Amino acid sequence: MLDEALFAAEAVAAQHMYADEGLALLGRELAKAQPQLALTVARGSSDHAANYFAYLAMQRTGTPVVSLPMSLITLHHAPLAVRGQLAVALSQSGRSPDLVDTMAALSQAGARTVALVNQPDSPLAAACEWSLPLCAGVEKSVAATKSYIASLSAVARLVAHWQRDAGLLAALETLPQALLEATRQDWSPAIEVLQPAERIMVVGRGLGFAVALEAALKFKETCAIQAEAFSGAEIKHGPMALIDDGYPLLIFAPRGPEQAGLIALADEMRGRGARVLLAAPADVASRDLSLAVAGDEALDPLLAIQSFYLMAARLSEARGLNPDMPRHLNKVTCTL
Repeated sequence: MLDEALFAAEAVAAQHMYADEGLALLGRELAKAQPQLALTVARGSSDHAANYFAYLAMQRTGTPVVSLPMSLITLHHAPLAVRGQLAVALSQSGRSPDLVDTMAALSQAGARTVALVNQPDSPLAAACEWSLPLCAGVEKSVAATKSYIASLSAVARLVAHWQRDAGLLAALETLPQALLEATRQDWSPAIEVLQPAERIMVVGRGLGFAVALEAALKFKETCAIQAEAFSGAEIKHGPMALIDDGYPLLIFAPRGPEQAGLIALADEMRGRGARVLLAAPADVASRDLSLAVAGDEALDPLLAIQSFYLMAARLSEARGLNPDMPRHLNKVTCTL
């Protein structure tokens, strides 16, 4: 897990070389077709990447994006009216039957189907009109790391080309160097706090919520910590009742309009006795953990999860676990 997380910068650089042309072509097609709706189809870490895509696409293109429950297709055979609309599947292996069957059905219904997949010769790639590689290389650890970051990079590239966003495209060119800087951030204070922990809340908002979802999953699967992710806008709608003295919270507060509210939330939770770990850029004086910054703030979540992954791998070992072999889990999950 640690080695693969450290490879993320190389994966993103490879994606720029080998996948950007295809993503640019697809982006131009979407600009001409102007779909009125986009669906995402994914599970696990890939679904967290889909959450990032949904927020970024809605923010920058105005196209509504909906996460599709696959059972609507695989179990209920719902006759979805999707002709001419966009359907994006994200996957590391491209081999889960429900994912493949859903995209095949959407394609038959007339949707413009796209697979962003790390295995270009997979059944998922064959089932879709467009197949674009993540370029993360072989990923052996059960816990996805570099493939998740490559998924975020791929969807950011797609949206940038779709919108002809020169600023975001320029920031993507320098993303590998920014990811290397993210590996140099000192997150050791989090290991000290979380080594004895049994539970944690992970908080984010906006584009950063995809990172909170992913971090909560990694806490569960690699560190055996019961973790839940919440939007900073939702935590007062019930979850705050769980807070007591010493309750750990990891709050991601990258740049953006959500940041001020997340910093204020961290201050409030400290006042309620929580043990807050505020992850924020260097200009935030109250931070506990440092976040690197990218050339465009939309890419800051990729740097945040890069720093988190390295900490999580070391935290797992500090808790006497093997992050590469989580109990009960397999690399490929086959769901019907």
